Amino acid sequence: MTSTPRKKIVIGITGASGAPYARRLVGLLRDRDDVELGVCISQTASEVWALECGGELRESIGVPVWGVRDYKAPFASGSAGWHAMAVVPCSMGTAARIAHGISDTLLTRAADVMIKERRSLLVVPRETPLSVVHLENLTALARAGAVVLPAMPSFYGKPATLDEALDTVIARVLDHLGLEHDLVRRWGAR
Repeated sequence: MTSTPRKKIVIGITGASGAPYARRLVGLLRDRDDVELGVCISQTASEVWALECGGELRESIGVPVWGVRDYKAPFASGSAGWHAMAVVPCSMGTAARIAHGISDTLLTRAADVMIKERRSLLVVPRETPLSVVHLENLTALARAGAVVLPAMPSFYGKPATLDEALDTVIARVLDHLGLEHDLVRRWGAR
């Protein structure tokens, strides 16, 4: 009996507000048997994590975190065959660097690899309001094949807690990563 290969997924965490989204997503993925998880961060991600989630990101995340400039990470090369990447949350600075091919960190290099290899890249921006510059960079990402999935909770399922509201976004991220889940009630389901 052959086993199904694990899906190799990179999570990039930036310093945009929205660290609880990243905490929830990594928490769900790290315990899955069907996922090989890689995590990389921006220079300011740990600072925002401490403000929004408490504690030190590397200690509280529960999986190894690759350094900002650690280009020995397997997902830094297209030949390693990683399947998908989600940048959660995605700062506007990171979105701009990815949109313009500026691979100055491991996170932006990994995103560049996903685009050049025509693999799944999801960016989850968490910013408001959006300037024309932001919108143009997000449009450039969409034109390059990325999925722009803003951190906008839905309310038709009547989330009663902050975690349930977070899950409405994380469920969509999991959908676009091609991973089964039962986080939320689907539209039209009873």
